[in-house]
Amino acid sequence: MSAIDTVYGILSVLFAAAAVHGLRQTALSKGSAWRERLDHLLHTAMALAMAVMPWSWGRLLPEPPQTAFFAAAALWFLLSARDFRPGTIARRLPHAAGMAAMAWMSHSMAASSHETLAGGLPAAHHAAGSGHHAEETTAGDAVAATLALFLLAYALWSLTRDMPALRTPRPLGMPGASGTRHPYARFWEGSMALGTAVMLLMPH
Repeated sequence: MSAIDTVYGILSVLFAAAAVHGLRQTALSKGSAWRERLDHLLHTAMALAMAVMPWSWGRLLPEPPQTAFFAAAALWFLLSARDFRPGTIARRLPHAAGMAAMAWMSHSMAASSHETLAGGLPAAHHAAGSGHHAEETTAGDAVAATLALFLLAYALWSLTRDMPALRTPRPLGMPGASGTRHPYARFWEGSMALGTAVMLLMPH
């Protein structure tokens, strides 16, 4: 097994565990608002898709529908906020970025497959489109790098936020205290963000 396959294997285990966690949270949130349940379901769908994405058998589903689905999911996280105050949007922005990253990876895989199928085109046609392809590649690299940096920053923030040595203990009833939300929520959010950032930087 190559080093890349090893990394993909670790990521697949991470995303599979995140999918199980998402299903569990969906089951536990039956009494919650339907928006919250849909959020959990979208995270579960993303985790499952990410778990199988690196492998050839995981690419049986066509990429364009996946791109459309996760692009719509990214918009959902931005447009379905209870209010549009900056703090509310900021809390949902990392989730939207994760969905956008998934949509971008699906789009990139579809484009890569199209280029492979078009590899036998005449040389003149290939040369005519090479400049345009170079521009698209540069723009694509910039999009992937921006999303990866944002998700990496969010992952580091989430994974270190609740470390006892880095925060002042607060009573459970106070806003932001661990008693007001699932105690491992930031761990899973940070892990998903970190795994997504790594996937963005890996070859597809």
